[in-house]
Amino acid sequence: MNKAQATLVNYQHQLDLASYWGDGTTSSSDGMRMQIGVSSLHADENPHYGTGKGATIYRFVSDQFSSFYTKVINTNARDAVHVIDGLLHHETDLHIEEHYTDTAGYADQVFGLTHLLGYRFAPRLRDILDSKLYTFEKPEQYPDMEKLLRGRIHKKVIQENYDDVLRLAHSVREGTASASLIMGKIGSYSRQNSLAKAIREMGRVEKTLFILDYISSETLRRRIQKGLNKGEAMNALARAIFFGKHGELRERALQDQLQRASALNLIINAISIWNTVYLSRAIEHMMEVGKHQESLLAHISPLGWEHINFLGQYKFDINSSHSIRSLRPLEHK
Repeated sequence: MNKAQATLVNYQHQLDLASYWGDGTTSSSDGMRMQIGVSSLHADENPHYGTGKGATIYRFVSDQFSSFYTKVINTNARDAVHVIDGLLHHETDLHIEEHYTDTAGYADQVFGLTHLLGYRFAPRLRDILDSKLYTFEKPEQYPDMEKLLRGRIHKKVIQENYDDVLRLAHSVREGTASASLIMGKIGSYSRQNSLAKAIREMGRVEKTLFILDYISSETLRRRIQKGLNKGEAMNALARAIFFGKHGELRERALQDQLQRASALNLIINAISIWNTVYLSRAIEHMMEVGKHQESLLAHISPLGWEHINFLGQYKFDINSSHSIRSLRPLEHK
């Protein structure tokens, strides 16, 4: 399933039209809660989503409208714990450099570990006035910003544990330990754990630098919002596809739930590719008749589904072959 998903994402990545939406170096992640209609150890209640037990499909979306990683997580888990898993363990040709999440995906430790692993973590911040900024010096040394500064970075704890932090980051990158497991343990450690404190302090440095950039750069804020909008649009398509069985997961085991979520991802990516290919054909026609406006290409999306029939017969013939050039004629209006 992962290889099939990577094949679709890589195909989308090399399409010319997809390059107008992004270069495959930025991504976003967001959770989509699903009801679980059977008894399952992995189902839980969350009062924010009404009655009934469920789980969350946590999906990673590239700037080219492809879903390159997904996992099923507890509906009450913090998204932040799972951010790094998708960045490290997808099997596609994408080289993600900057990643966006909503506020729920944000924690000091995530800033620290993503930086060590070579990613820029860029969450959309809600209630930014409540965000905490930190400095290496005493806050009084910055009289113009003293009211914004909430504390000092403890350099000593970083210096004393730096080698251990690097070893931990290496273990996460190599897959010796999953990032979500490590992040969960770090979050549960007592304040006396020096390794957890070092990662937190490093994260506070990166978070402070990011918040200052976030406040001062409208371009960054727009880029984050644009990335998150793509994920929200993909969730809308996912819900439109997932209409069977009342839109509920009916699998008890976590692995079976993940297979269902991965199959949903395959369909989403297939639709995105189908639309991208046909949009490319339509653009070629517009060029032929002299109505082509290249500046508009960055603002179209391949996630529309009104023209796709989700009902009817589904036939899968592995022995038949189809050419990507054998497209149905365009409807000219």
